Amino acid sequence: MSLRRSARMQASAALPNTGAESSSLASGEQKRRPASRTKKIAQSTSQTAPPAAPAAASDAPNGVGNGDALQSSEASETPRKKRKTQRGTQVEGASPIKLPPTTPTPAAIGLMTNKTPKPKPYSTGDIDDPSPTHWLARPLPASPHQTNAPVQIPGAPQVLVDYSNLGGNPATAITTDNLLEKACAHLVQVDPRLKPVVEKHYCRVFCPEGLREEVDPFRSLASGIMAQQVSGAAASSIKAKFISLFPSAPSFPTPAAVAASSLPFLRSAGLSQRKAEYIQGLAQQFVSGELSAEMLLAASDEEVLERLVKVRGLGRWSVEMFACFGLKRMDVFSTGDLGVQRGMAAFMGKDVSKLKAKGGGKWKYMSEKDMLEHSAKFAPYRSLFMWYMWRIEDVKLDAIQDA
Repeated sequence: MSLRRSARMQASAALPNTGAESSSLASGEQKRRPASRTKKIAQSTSQTAPPAAPAAASDAPNGVGNGDALQSSEASETPRKKRKTQRGTQVEGASPIKLPPTTPTPAAIGLMTNKTPKPKPYSTGDIDDPSPTHWLARPLPASPHQTNAPVQIPGAPQVLVDYSNLGGNPATAITTDNLLEKACAHLVQVDPRLKPVVEKHYCRVFCPEGLREEVDPFRSLASGIMAQQVSGAAASSIKAKFISLFPSAPSFPTPAAVAASSLPFLRSAGLSQRKAEYIQGLAQQFVSGELSAEMLLAASDEEVLERLVKVRGLGRWSVEMFACFGLKRMDVFSTGDLGVQRGMAAFMGKDVSKLKAKGGGKWKYMSEKDMLEHSAKFAPYRSLFMWYMWRIEDVKLDAIQDA
């Protein structure tokens, strides 16, 4: 018995290798790989094989293709697993990798479409982040009850400045160089507890550089409408698309161009139907002369607020922010702003966490009557007082109470 078995083994050894492999594959003596591994091998082969290689069935590994016999030792080798490579690297033998273009963020879109240089961070709350300008090296006349920013006429290169306060004693005159200094001295004199807040936070809104920032009234007000009830990123994206609708405009479309545009055209920037109507209506008022840079420059604080709140789409808070941060008017005070309410309540020694829990409607932390009463003594610099109320909680309250 053993002799017959030995004879068979010797005869098998004398056969050629290729024939033995083919016979064993045909008779099924060699175990097949699992179907799952076979599928992975097929996918790996199709992904790693060079494009120029012929897709012959004989080149397929064992168990793949039509099951034909293998013809080379290279084909019988199990393909290596696909190695992970860094994005953009080239695998030897593979076709060149072409990466898709980088998709810019909404902030980057603004830099791509806006032709004006990125503004320097002088202001810290302007509706429109106006670009600073140093077109006059000497100080300009200033006043708490006037527009202290150079007002740009929409569509025109020149700006307007109010020189009505130019007379008087030069030694005591208020200018753009000393307005912030005089305003801070007034606040600390009225209430010495503000001294730690003033010393910690330098207000760049009303500093000499900030007061040289030009303001385009139409651009700022239109941008304020775009930003209503959306995130900052969404507002920046919409604004960039809106500007791109008017490629001939140097930085922002003129009121005449917007007024002559259809609502569907304006909506293509991502505006809602209502916002498109608001912005078009605002542009029409600038075209007709109902609103003008000259009026915003010469009008009193009350006249500016009264006139602008009549414009559809501009609420009182939006107008107050424009008057304060855009026109640089010094005696604006917004009682409806929750940040001002909270800061003022903390400044008055109240526990704002308990006040918020109680609710109270629009005035959650302090009543409008109390806010107007306590802020009246800081006139005519209530805009600066309001700015410090936003930052009151950045200063330890015990330092304020000890002052």
